[in-house]
Amino acid sequence: FHLALFKLYVSVLLGKPLSLFLPTVTVFLSTLTPKFYFALTVTSSFISGLIFVFEWWHFRKYGTSFIEQVSVSHLRPLIGGVENSPPPPAAFSSGENEPNRQNMPECKVWRNPLNLFRGAEYSRYMWVTGKEPLTYYDMNLSAQDHQNFFTCDTDALRPSDTVMQKAWRERNPQARIKAAHQALELNNDCATAYVLLAEEEATTIVDAEKYFKQALKAGEMIYRKSQNCHSQSPQHEAQLRRDTNVLVYVKRRLAMCARKLGRIREAVKMMRDLMKEFPLLSMLNIHENLLEALLELQAYADVQAVLAKYDDISLPKSATICYTAALLKARAVSERFSPETASKRGLSTAEINAVEAIHRAVEFNPHVPKYLLEMKSLVLPPEHILKRGDSEAVAYAFFHLQHWKRIEGALNLLHCTWEGTFRMIPYPLEKGHLFYPYPSCTETADRELLPTFHEVSVYPQKELPFFIHFTAGLCSFSAMLALLTHQFPELMVVFVKA
Repeated sequence: FHLALFKLYVSVLLGKPLSLFLPTVTVFLSTLTPKFYFALTVTSSFISGLIFVFEWWHFRKYGTSFIEQVSVSHLRPLIGGVENSPPPPAAFSSGENEPNRQNMPECKVWRNPLNLFRGAEYSRYMWVTGKEPLTYYDMNLSAQDHQNFFTCDTDALRPSDTVMQKAWRERNPQARIKAAHQALELNNDCATAYVLLAEEEATTIVDAEKYFKQALKAGEMIYRKSQNCHSQSPQHEAQLRRDTNVLVYVKRRLAMCARKLGRIREAVKMMRDLMKEFPLLSMLNIHENLLEALLELQAYADVQAVLAKYDDISLPKSATICYTAALLKARAVSERFSPETASKRGLSTAEINAVEAIHRAVEFNPHVPKYLLEMKSLVLPPEHILKRGDSEAVAYAFFHLQHWKRIEGALNLLHCTWEGTFRMIPYPLEKGHLFYPYPSCTETADRELLPTFHEVSVYPQKELPFFIHFTAGLCSFSAMLALLTHQFPELMVVFVKA
């Protein structure tokens, strides 16, 4: 390889045919010693190694190959090439404006809007399988949520609230349940004690609903009292916030109990009333509960109306929002969709809209399709999720897989189109087409949220550019030549001369 380069260099430098200088070159090569060839290959290996290290550093920092970037930016225009720039982001799906992209935390953990009941569902799973469905990290986040939602500075004024303040900090479930019963002995109208018993002591949804109804009765009474005196002092305002949180939580869980017990229309009405009564609490994502219940009723017009309100450019997105929008667009064309027919005649406008909606959803959370297509097995969803992560994908697919199956051809359309997203976005970890770039810390956070027996999805993975593979191969090949020249100098000289 180096000999060929040397001959080419001599002919170009002198501007004459190489055959005229062949005798001179032959004499020159015959005088070279094995040390020269060894030094030449070592130098080549060192230089290619430096190039490889620089290429790797540039890729880790900027997400692209330096050589490839230079060739695309400077060399391709000289030879008449045009760079294929990605299409501009669609206005309906930008998600967040540019200033918010820089300030957005990469791995904020959210409360799962559809989290299950510990006593009636998570514990039942553990009794049957012997596996712990919740991680300690997930349960610790829930304990912090309970302390923030259900306690305030005025708890010392009521003995039952003081007991419950300690109960939410207990790690042992039996100790928490025992403390809740103690609080009820002190005050039979302690709403938070009923909440704890409904979540952890009740072994069926029916029992949980009974506890929540008692909590609702007590919570409404305390809430009215707090409303009457909330303006008296900052402590009373804090107490009103706490009592509001308790009331909203209880009503939401009662609606979820009705949904699980098959009373879908009652659940929808309770959710709508709750959203009207407390419109400022949209961060609790009650609309995601409503969307799932409406899909169960197959009330697709109502689903579209909810999406029109919450799939807004100024509101944060979620897998439920993006994939439900994709499902509605797929529903219009999936029954008659055929990839063979589409490849012959092209996609219709409705099919293009459906495919774009699927691409938008997949870009937001690329882990969901493998669960919807049953390429990966599901587990019980955690109590907290990481948006755009595997935990959110598990939570979404656990409740919405049945809705995709109900619409004929929807999963077939998803199967035919979802992988095309990553052909349009070469490096989804570094580039954002419709959304801000995919966070690089999702895998670590998901491993903390999901049980150990679940194989965490790490798709999409980075793909190394060609030039990194090329420089790594060149470095390795040059180093091997140097080693062979050092070990077998005479044989390598004969090989090169030949």
